[in-house]
Amino acid sequence: MTKIKFGTSGWRAILADEFTLENVRIVCQAISDYLKEKNETNKGVIIGYDTRFMGKRFAQEAAMVLAANNIKAFLCDRDTPTPVIAYYIIKKGLNGGINFTASHNPSEYNGIKFSPASGGPALPETTKRIEELANQMMGEIAYSELSFEEGRHRHLIEEIDARDEYMGELKNKIDFKIIKKAGIKVATDFLYGTSRGYLDSVLLEAGCKVTTLHGYLDPYFGGNPPEPAEENIKEISDLVAEDEDICLGLATDLDADRFGIIDSDGSYIEPNQIIALLLDYLIRVKGWKGGVARSVATTHLIDAVAKKHGIEVHETPVGFKYIGELITKDKIVIGGEESAGLSIKGHIPEKDGILACLLVTEMVAREGKSVKELLYDLYKQVGTIVTRRENIKLTLPQKEAFQDKLSSTPDSFAGLKIKGINRLDGTKFIMEDEKSWLLMRESGTEPVVRLYGEAESDQKLNHLMEAGKEFILS
Repeated sequence: MTKIKFGTSGWRAILADEFTLENVRIVCQAISDYLKEKNETNKGVIIGYDTRFMGKRFAQEAAMVLAANNIKAFLCDRDTPTPVIAYYIIKKGLNGGINFTASHNPSEYNGIKFSPASGGPALPETTKRIEELANQMMGEIAYSELSFEEGRHRHLIEEIDARDEYMGELKNKIDFKIIKKAGIKVATDFLYGTSRGYLDSVLLEAGCKVTTLHGYLDPYFGGNPPEPAEENIKEISDLVAEDEDICLGLATDLDADRFGIIDSDGSYIEPNQIIALLLDYLIRVKGWKGGVARSVATTHLIDAVAKKHGIEVHETPVGFKYIGELITKDKIVIGGEESAGLSIKGHIPEKDGILACLLVTEMVAREGKSVKELLYDLYKQVGTIVTRRENIKLTLPQKEAFQDKLSSTPDSFAGLKIKGINRLDGTKFIMEDEKSWLLMRESGTEPVVRLYGEAESDQKLNHLMEAGKEFILS
């Protein structure tokens, strides 16, 4: 019997294989037991879900398990973005949240993500304990369950609309007057996910002309992974390129914690570049004070911007939970990951793709320039940095050989000597020019090795990435 295993963003598994009603009940019982161990059951838990097949049913099952454990369940009345769930936890002072989402994974997956009272992703020590409790119950009917009707009758299950509080909070974070004054036209792509009725509504309220794509339910997500990566959002890219009046394309993943940005000419802008641009904007234009956080896999363009403004850079392992801690402690202006997740000072310690899209909209509206123009302006000040990520699937023998190789590392890659090695998360080689680096790390959510690279030109980066692939596969 396969064990429950939490990765960097919760437990994810294939529907009807490992992700079954039985296993969901077991994991929810484990979460209930964990909360009882911590004596954190008196304020209740919000339960949400994305637009995946059976999401609402799984959420109802979770509510029934919590209710049987005398933990009040606040059940979302519709599919709900991850950042909305995070904000509701904080706003209402709840004990935590259970979110049924596999984020950007393909349609055959679902998942459970637990968030503690902080509103951010659970730390490894928390998910490890939930894993232990769940796996102790595997193969047994060791959970409690109250009927949905009885749970409501006892006021242990309450259906809620979490939208209004979050939408109100956006007005404290975004300068909608600037957006309204600009009167811009944008396109949005929801990828069949939860941000419909959120991102489009607030943009319309701000006076934007909005064209929307995929704002309806489709549990197969049009046959593509619901991730706003360049290869998955070509439809909105073509739309923006064809309509000269549209100045931005804005996309979110299924649970709206990741973003994708299309510039006015239809070109895709890397998340790494967006995070660096927003850091510069928040400090230079809005006058915010504080440091910046990035994961070990995220661009050093952020470091260059931080150096320009004289602020501290916090480097974290991969996983937004670590950046979320720094937001909770009010140490940073913005924190982000190359996988298109970010949040800002005074906001939730969780990725927020809706907020990211709105910040880019505000930046473009205020500056009166395209994203590319703003990026070129930034490059003139701090230098050009090019970055890339590739996923490399390995056979079991290749995986074992790769792990052995990392114990004795090479002296150089692509003609560049290795100056330093960072093992914060994976193995990161810092080259002697101090502008180039290569990171190799095994994914916590997929059976692949992720290869990340960065250099000051495409030509140098191509050589570096090819050398990295040869090292991994040979």
